[in-house]
Amino acid sequence: MTPLGSRATAATTALALTLTLALTAAGCGLGGSDGDGGDNGGKQRAHAAGSSPAPDPTGSGTPSAPASPDADTGSPSPTESDTASQGGTPKGGVPQPGDIDQKDADAVGKGTLTAMWTFDTTVDQGPQDAGTRTADAGWLTPSYARQLSEHRPRSGPGAQWATWKRHRAYTTVELAKTEDAAKPDDTDTVAWRQWTLTTTPHGRDGWTQKPTAAAAYVHLVRENADAEWHVADVTVR
Repeated sequence: MTPLGSRATAATTALALTLTLALTAAGCGLGGSDGDGGDNGGKQRAHAAGSSPAPDPTGSGTPSAPASPDADTGSPSPTESDTASQGGTPKGGVPQPGDIDQKDADAVGKGTLTAMWTFDTTVDQGPQDAGTRTADAGWLTPSYARQLSEHRPRSGPGAQWATWKRHRAYTTVELAKTEDAAKPDDTDTVAWRQWTLTTTPHGRDGWTQKPTAAAAYVHLVRENADAEWHVADVTVR
């Protein structure tokens, strides 16, 4: 995680991890049942992901539970038309596998992370909807797609999501490749990538929140050297 200095920024960073959630809590270190390199793939996964557990998507009972944002009492509520629009496309759209070269591990990893962390409270019921959208699009291996699609949060989206919803907020995603020198070398069928993932919430009423940054580790697999890459696992810390 990028070091951050103030208590307020730390609370905002916690939001990024609690929202991760819904996406990685379903399967931190998973995705190994789709021909992803066998035992060697498992060793590489442990190396890149480390030992940190996936964050609790609700933030309940964890030291990183998000603090309530400041000055929210006068925020507008979602309009009837906003609620009716849920289930559509997020503001700005999301990338699709057909938009990029699917034999390029960098492009597949970047597209997947962008899709996973693009939230829009006027079309999403909660952050888990971005995971379902990413799974349905075809970025992921079958087992990882199934994990995200079938994931059901233990509670509602929480106070931070409610704050975003009052502002009818959506996120923008920025990715900077920041790979560790110890990253395993690519093989014909297994690849690892690491990005600094920065998300920024924007309210349609002009409200915004400080960007949050985290390290995102992506495990990609394919059947052979001529096949397309798919994401087998994402770990964020």
